[in-house]
Amino acid sequence: MDMNQYLSMFIDESNDHLQSLNENMMGLEANPEDLSIVQVIFRSAHTLKGMAATMGFEDLASLTHQMENVLDLVRNNKLRMQDFIFDTLFKSLDALESMVQDITGGGEGKADVSAIVTDLQAIVRGEVPTAGGASTGSAPAAPSQAETPIHLDEFQFSVLEQSIQEGHKVMFVEVAIREDCQLKAVRSYMVFDLLERSGEVVKSFPSVQDIEQEKFDHSFSLYYITQKDASEIQAMILNLSEIDKVTAIALDQESLHQLGQDTAAAAAVAAASEVAVAVETPAPPTAASTPAPRAAAKEEGAKSPAAGRTGGAPSRTIRVDIERLDVLMNLFSELLIDRVRLEQLASEMQSGDLTETVEHMSRVSADLQNIVMKLRMVPVDTVFNRFPRMIRDLAKSLDKKVDLVITGAETEMDRTVIDEIGDPLVHLLRNAVDHGIESVTDRIAAGKPETGTVNLRAFHSGNHVFIEIEEDGRGIIPENVLKSAVKKGILTPEEAASKTDEEAYQMLFAPGFSTAEVISDVSGRGVGLDVVKAKITALGGNVTIYSTPGKGTNFSVQLPLTLSIIAAMMIKLGSEKYAIPLSSIVETGIIKQSQIRTIHGNKMLEFRGSHIPLVSLSRLFSVPDYDESNEEETEIVVVRKGERLVAMAVEDFIGQNEIVIKNLGKYLPEIQGISGATILGDGQVALIIDPNAFIK
Repeated sequence: MDMNQYLSMFIDESNDHLQSLNENMMGLEANPEDLSIVQVIFRSAHTLKGMAATMGFEDLASLTHQMENVLDLVRNNKLRMQDFIFDTLFKSLDALESMVQDITGGGEGKADVSAIVTDLQAIVRGEVPTAGGASTGSAPAAPSQAETPIHLDEFQFSVLEQSIQEGHKVMFVEVAIREDCQLKAVRSYMVFDLLERSGEVVKSFPSVQDIEQEKFDHSFSLYYITQKDASEIQAMILNLSEIDKVTAIALDQESLHQLGQDTAAAAAVAAASEVAVAVETPAPPTAASTPAPRAAAKEEGAKSPAAGRTGGAPSRTIRVDIERLDVLMNLFSELLIDRVRLEQLASEMQSGDLTETVEHMSRVSADLQNIVMKLRMVPVDTVFNRFPRMIRDLAKSLDKKVDLVITGAETEMDRTVIDEIGDPLVHLLRNAVDHGIESVTDRIAAGKPETGTVNLRAFHSGNHVFIEIEEDGRGIIPENVLKSAVKKGILTPEEAASKTDEEAYQMLFAPGFSTAEVISDVSGRGVGLDVVKAKITALGGNVTIYSTPGKGTNFSVQLPLTLSIIAAMMIKLGSEKYAIPLSSIVETGIIKQSQIRTIHGNKMLEFRGSHIPLVSLSRLFSVPDYDESNEEETEIVVVRKGERLVAMAVEDFIGQNEIVIKNLGKYLPEIQGISGATILGDGQVALIIDPNAFIK
């Protein structure tokens, strides 16, 4: 079978499972006694192993199998998680990620993981260092598949017995798959899936895990509860292709008891020989003999391959190439421009039929617009979720204690920005841990908690998304930055003396600049920050530094929604038209010239009990045919950035409109206060004002 057609799906699914493994391992490290997390980790590892084996990536499947052996002991309470085990499992995840990256690049996913495998096998044997220096006992051996009968424990037996008493039909089903079948695990999955639709599988032999891994000899058997007759079940299974033989035997109370006695005796023989059998993987546990709710029977013994793969519900998502979404967005942008033009023509022509048709088209396109926008918007969590593991490893390597607190992970951004912002954030976070957070000794000496905190925040403000990285470390001392800049020849002593603190902080973004006294394998504060600045600027964003020596530092990254459809207020300045994003507007109003005050050379306006700056857009954009100072009354738009407000003077309001944001492109110089342009219904181009540029 040609597996190349499934390669992209395998890569996507593998990355999802690896991310899930990293997140859950972090959760388990915080709560080592929580076995429910171990179960989730085991299932992800098991699924990843099966996918890798199916695709023929044996090294990847083999390493995951070794991880499974360790996790199986933990979830069965035969092994307690310790630092050595966590470190080894995290190393295994790193190796798996490297293999998947190699596969993504066209390789075969091979890697030398012999050292990791040796450590994992040592853990399985019980050779794990403990606090007392001794090693834990060896993991018990398990019976081989061939010697283990299909044995019901007391609880499973009582479930079957109770089902017969309640009028259900209990069956013993044996299924033989044709010996020339290439994918017998898939055929078994189809059988279990079929049976689950009409009843409940209580126990199977071999186990569901062994069947999924094709560790059986073309046949398996199971106990089954249903309302259908044995002949119906037999016919249903035989309808599946590559099934050789099916035997379905209906059981009554007497035959169930007899079968139970036979399997119990056989199980006793197998248990007696258990010591002499040596296998690599510990045996899957049998359910506890103490009574439990009936629902547990399905969870413990009857979890079919179908349930294991799908979680009991069909998938409701599909993966779409980002290029297709780009094409869809561009097409809809053109449709929106034509819609506005049609609305304008309909109002001019005063045709009832045309107006009614255009109004209906507007409603439909509005719904379409919402869907298109949601398709492109992705929560920043897709970037943030890889950082907890990174911070954990960094703190461990630097012998520091660091907590990463993430807020606003649900904040959504355009997919094109999401794809580009990951690397800059990695640089900023690594610098925050390495250069910002002090060592445990220094923090205690400074009267701080020994554990440092790095806050990673995301939030919307107007037509922008802000991502902030704030730590409670030593802060940045402007004098030290300027001294380093002079020493490296970036500034002259005279230039350094004239710099403000804010300008000194911006020196950190100079190429090759660093204030690190010792260059570590992580980096100094300045290493990579020039790359961060260049990347964010290329995205049309900006990065600002706020710092208090001894208290900490805040890197604030402002990013635009580069390709989007927004609601905007259309305004007029002389013969020119502009758009202001509606999300930035607090309110609009009219003021008289007498209300304007001049304070320290700046025009200010009293607004809601405080004074706010007044910005003249006509002067800022050199509009030739309008000057608000010649008017008795002036319309204003009050915009907000965080807690700060600014009023902008305009000539007139045209009205609200939905506009398509288009980048100005690299052929036009960067214009202060302009974030893009849009095409109006009459074909005229209107510039989109960026209110954040006027609020400092």
